[in-house]
This record gives sequence, structure tokens and C-alpha cells, in this order.
Amino acid sequence: MFDFKLEKLSGHANSGKVGKIYKGADELINSGEDFFDIESNKGNITVCADFSGIIKSIEVKVGDTVKKGDTLAKIEGEQVKKERKQEGIQETKNSAGFNYLGNLMKPKKEEVDVDITIIGAGPGGYVAAIQAAKSGLKVALVEKEIIGGTCLNWGCIPTKAFVRSSVVFKDLKDSENFGLFAENVSVEINKVVNRKNAIVKQLVGGIEYLIEKNNILLYKGNGKILDNNTIFTKQGNKETTIHTKNIIIATGSESTLIPLKGVDSPNVLTSKDLLDIKSMPQKLVVVGGGVIGMEFAFVFRNFGVDVTVVEYVDNILATLDDDISSEITAIAKEKGIKVYTSSKVEEILDTEEKQSVLVFSKDDKKHYLTADKILLAVGRQPNIEGLDVKELGIKLNDRGRGIKVNEKMQTNIPNIYAIGDVTNIIQLAHVASHQGIVAVENILGKDVKMEYDVIPSAIFTDPEIAVVGMSEKDAKKQKLEIVVGKFPFAANGKALTLGEARGFVKIIKDKTSDKILGAAIIGPHSTDLIHELALAVKNELKDIDIIKTIHAHPTTSEAVHEAALASTSFGALHFAE
Repeated sequence: MFDFKLEKLSGHANSGKVGKIYKGADELINSGEDFFDIESNKGNITVCADFSGIIKSIEVKVGDTVKKGDTLAKIEGEQVKKERKQEGIQETKNSAGFNYLGNLMKPKKEEVDVDITIIGAGPGGYVAAIQAAKSGLKVALVEKEIIGGTCLNWGCIPTKAFVRSSVVFKDLKDSENFGLFAENVSVEINKVVNRKNAIVKQLVGGIEYLIEKNNILLYKGNGKILDNNTIFTKQGNKETTIHTKNIIIATGSESTLIPLKGVDSPNVLTSKDLLDIKSMPQKLVVVGGGVIGMEFAFVFRNFGVDVTVVEYVDNILATLDDDISSEITAIAKEKGIKVYTSSKVEEILDTEEKQSVLVFSKDDKKHYLTADKILLAVGRQPNIEGLDVKELGIKLNDRGRGIKVNEKMQTNIPNIYAIGDVTNIIQLAHVASHQGIVAVENILGKDVKMEYDVIPSAIFTDPEIAVVGMSEKDAKKQKLEIVVGKFPFAANGKALTLGEARGFVKIIKDKTSDKILGAAIIGPHSTDLIHELALAVKNELKDIDIIKTIHAHPTTSEAVHEAALASTSFGALHFAE
């Protein structure tokens, strides 16, 4: 047995975090296989095995901070590390001269022929695979981590499980407002994490069942594109060469790490790290006031954590209309979330008490925030590392961030398609899924184009925010003549019974045609209510089409009906300014 140690880090980094572990205990690993991903402020590296053997134990876990010389794993088996071979150590054989372990580790090779190979089994990849299989095509699906990708395992679903737990906790604390009394209410974060994990496990199991049910060939390992008709993948000692007519790249995205002094502090977390947190911080600083940052800010504030958000630009959720951004900012401050905008983070310092100090500048002055944990939520970048796109001749978009595709989701190589976050068009799971369907339809010979005009977006702050179609900001930029109809949830009966009266519904329509161009909702059930308005925008419905549709009472959907009325000269029935 020997220790496998970390021999190098990216650049001149002194330490890094374990981002991924590709193998587990008792698994076979061959020389050249990916073993660990180590993330540092100088960049990320993939540590490959320079030996072949059986993994006795993994000595680190994802999120651990490691430095050069640390033992990452213990390896059992033949001593075939390069330097050991050079020292003349012979391979172990039994008395009959049979090299047992050598034969065990001899790769098993296979070749398969398919119609489509999809690299990445996130919401884009697995949906594309199922769509293709249901259409009668033979499909191979390659995934190096866990089925479901970031969305299911470390994004959309896990964060919503956290959101739900935090809202239930908040409601218990505020139960006196409903004539109820709860004593000794507390949070056990391990159980919150366990509930999240159980939900994820159930959904991953469901997708795995669908993959098997649809006879999709699933390969767990890295997918290397050798040429536009050949993909190589390896899992353990099994090597598979896939001969394919078409390829769909669906490798997703990863958290962006900013080049910041002190970013390798053990207190600095990504959203992925925060979802597996072991203890509740007393103080949390969130760097980035976008969707990810604000969702976590509200979650942990509802849990009772002291939360501060530091945002570089002038507003949080800056892509939204000003009235939405202003409303959520006001609500955040009322809930006790401290918000610093127009602020530039300078560095992170660690204290002797194992806390960290975030240093940032605002109005030409330096400010200092002490925190137990710091969340970096500054966006995500396309995961194109290891795809060898330049060698294959696949073009990237104008900024070199993401694979360039046309409306059919084709790259510049006709039989290679790309979908989801790796294209860096719109980083939303439901967009990736629809792009996957469009790609498959075009592979089947249909002329289908991807449209981005009517894509609902959901933000799970407290209250929720949802938007679709054209914003008021964009309409004014295009100098369109519009009419805006608004209705506050404070005048909606169901919202009052829920105790959630903040926010409003806003409908934007064309002044001449009365067609609904877009909408935004901030308030209870926003992420569910938006789809009536998405349907209206998609089908070019007019305000009258919503007005003449009877909405059930008492429901929050009545606020949509009233906002449509507010966009007319008649005005809303249940509200007057």
C-alpha cells in the first residue's frame, strides 16, 4: 500500500479546495484517469492517477482545503507508480507466474454504434436522451458525475428544499400572527441537509429509471470527443468507443471563482458548498446580489442568520425592472438583510478566531465585514474544459465564453450540437431542456428553431419573483409605446389570508394593439402564476383575453386578472390609487 499525495497546484497557489472526487474506495483506477479536481484562487486543476491500483481509502472529502504533500488517497495493489518501476520493483505474481492484479486491471474494451451520443446528463442532456429514445433513436448518454447535473444535485432542487425549510421555520417563529403558539423553535441544519439529500436521491432515482426504461445506454465517466463521429469513455477498467452519427454537448457550467486575495480561505464557500454545510453560521456575507446570492440571502436570514450582501453594481437583481429591484431591496432590508451596492470586494482576511473579514470599497472608502462564512455567488461559467473544442474545430461565441450554436442548436460542425449552460445563452434548466428537444427534433430531420422571446424566469427569494417576455426597461429602450397595468397583493384576499401582502403583478402591453408583451410578478406564488402570462405572451393574447377569463376566488391569480384590468382605461376593480 502507498499514499497518493498532492504534488502540485494551479499556478503558485499554496492551497486549494477539493472540488470533485472521481473515484471511491474499493474501486479500480488506471494510470491517466481523472482522480481529483482541486480548485484554488490561481485556477483549477484535475489531478490524474500516475499509477494503477485498487483504492483502499479516500483521505479527503469535497470541500476540504488541501496543500502540497497532503495525502489524498491510499492505494493498494501492484506498485506501478512510474518512479517505483524505475527503481526496479517487480510486479507481484503468484507461484504459478500468473499476474492476478495485472489481469484484473487489464482494460475491457467494447465498441457500440448509436444514432446520438449526449455528453452530460443534466436537465438538457437527459431530457434530450429521453426525447431521442422515445423517437426511436439509439442513444448513448455519458455522465462523469451524477445524473441530473448541477440543477438536480447542487442547484435548482436542493436550493428549493432549503427555501422551503427556511420558510417553514420563519412561519413557526411568526405563528402568533396566525393565532398559534410555538415554543423553543430551532433549526437543525443537518436535518435540513438530509431532507434535501433525500429529495435529490428520489429524483435522481426517477431519472435513472426513465433512462433504463427507454433503453438508453448510460456510461459513467468522462466523454472524450475523438472526432465528429467517435467518442471515447472509460469507467474503471472498462473502455468504450462509441461510434455515433450525431453528438450533443450538454456539459453545463460551474461556479465562477474570482481572482481575489484570500479566496482560498476555508470560510469561503460556493453555492455547492453551502448546500452541504455542517453547522449554521452566525454571520454570512454574500458576495453577489444576483439570483443565486439573493436566494441564499433570504434562506439564511429566514433561518435567523445575520446576512449581508455585497454587490458590485448599483442594484441587486439588476437585470430586473427598477420597481421590482426596489421592492425586493426594501423587503430584504425590512427582514434585516444588510445590502451594500456599488461596492467592490478587495480581499478576504482570516482572523485568529477562525472567522474571516471581507474588505470592500464603496464611495472611495474601505469597509470591513466580519463573517463566519462567505458565499461567492458571482455567476457561473460554461464548462468547456476537457472538450478540446479548438482541436475539433468547434467555434466559441464572440467572447470565447460558451460554444457557438445556431437557432437549431447546431455548432459549426453540422452533426455536433450544444445545449444548455455550455452555450452561455441563457443559464436556466428549463431552457436547457427545451434546447435539447429542439436539437433532437433537428437531428430527426425536422426544421425547428429555438426561440428565446417567451422564457419565464423564477427567483425564489421571499417573496418570490417571476418575469416573462419583454421588461418595461427593454420596451423603453426600444422606444415602444406601452401601457403598464399594476395590481398590489395588499388588495388581494388570498394574499392577506396567507400573511403575504407585499409585492404586485405588473403587465406590459402594446398601446396600439393591446397585445401583452411581458409581465413581472413579485409576491406569493409568483413562480406559479407567471405561466398564465407566459401563455398570453406566447400566443399574442390581448388584455381582454385575460379580463374575460373567469379567475377563481379567492386565489392569488385574481391579481393577474386585476392587473389586466389596470392596463385599461377602466382600471382595476379592487384597487384605486
